[in-house]
Amino acid sequence: MSFRVNTNVVAMSAYRNLSNTGDQIANSITRLSTGLRINSGADDPAGLIASENFLRQITGMDAALRNNQDAENYAKTADGALDEVSTLLRNARALAVSNGNSTVDANQKQANQNQLNNILASITRIASTTSFGDKKLLDGSAGTYGTVNDPTKIASVNLAGILGGVSMTTSGTLDITFSQNAAQAALSGGATYAGTTSAVSSGSFSINGYSFAVNTGSTVADVVAMISGASSSTGVTATYNATAKTIDLSSIAYGSDQKINLTDGTGLILAAAGSSSAAGTDAQATVAYMNGGTTLATASFTNGKGLNLRDGDGNTIALTVQGGTGGGTITGGVQVTAGQSSFQIGANADQTAYLNLANFSAGALGLAGLDITGTDMTLPLQAIDQAIATVSTSRGNIGSFMQNTIESNIRSLSVTKENLTATESSIRDVDIAQEMTNYTKLQILQQSGLSVLAQANQAPQSVLSLLRNG
Repeated sequence: MSFRVNTNVVAMSAYRNLSNTGDQIANSITRLSTGLRINSGADDPAGLIASENFLRQITGMDAALRNNQDAENYAKTADGALDEVSTLLRNARALAVSNGNSTVDANQKQANQNQLNNILASITRIASTTSFGDKKLLDGSAGTYGTVNDPTKIASVNLAGILGGVSMTTSGTLDITFSQNAAQAALSGGATYAGTTSAVSSGSFSINGYSFAVNTGSTVADVVAMISGASSSTGVTATYNATAKTIDLSSIAYGSDQKINLTDGTGLILAAAGSSSAAGTDAQATVAYMNGGTTLATASFTNGKGLNLRDGDGNTIALTVQGGTGGGTITGGVQVTAGQSSFQIGANADQTAYLNLANFSAGALGLAGLDITGTDMTLPLQAIDQAIATVSTSRGNIGSFMQNTIESNIRSLSVTKENLTATESSIRDVDIAQEMTNYTKLQILQQSGLSVLAQANQAPQSVLSLLRNG
């Protein structure tokens, strides 16, 4: 062992260790005071990178959750307005049904027409004024909507914003190619008569459960008038077929759900006593979504009834009798104007949901100029029923958007955020119990280091005893 005065290596070693302990205590105090294990990149470079990536996702999810809530409130606003439109349409239908009764005089019919006009004006007002902030919801500007280009063949159109699995984000046209025409239920009688003045034998028959009794002396014209006069109950009218010399039956409306169930007890209409039935057919078509000469998508419209075409995405096209029974192709019959409402519902790019809100004015619903002052309410009721179906379908789409897209996504985001937060916390947050144990250890080391340094500083004084002895 050597003795030196100028250089105290032992004291230098004690001082170095004491300084290291002091640095560690400072870091420990920082972690305890911030609650974070990583306060700078030097604490854990790899951990900092991972933590920042998780924080980026978590912050984005917080914003996405707010977006989802806004989207839900947006949809609820539209649904609430359409609920009132549905109520008004039901009232309109009740007025049409009332005016179909022959006991209602002309004055009362006009009064009901005036009330209907007010209802239609209210529907248009709701469509033009319903807003979410400054954004109009039901005037067509918040969705992809269709405008009828050929009103002789197409009555109205309602687009869901998706056709054939393709989002309709590009304006264009729709081409409608029919694979099946709509038809009424038709039943030709077997009993023959020379003309409308021919006498028929007395007897009875029933059509769709409605019973008819024919008295002695009645003619073919009387039977035809009797059947047609009960059409509001049976949905069936009758005509005399001058060529076949038979009484033929036809349903008023079109489609596979239109039935004629005839039971003839005495062979007044059929060739002999018995029963017969018939059903109509639904219009079916393939619709091409076109932009110029480019086909963007195609879809089969085979889910509708009668003159109403419908696909699996909720798009509907209401046809006129000419359009639904003419066959062929309606080229460019619908003008598509794109403009769906979009919502960023996730923390990353391309996590977007779309809600299509069409134009719900009275005109867009096919109710413009609706007249219920006549004697036949068939067409007015069909128009109102189609409008009710359009609004109901749209409300169903809105409800599906809220339940299956937004609410489901909120639950999914919440779970994901919870797990990401837990992972980020395990990387960046300090374990207080563990750190306190470490801090206590460092305090003891600091105190012992100070004591040892003091003793090491006294070591050179031992050389003085050599000098004194010399």
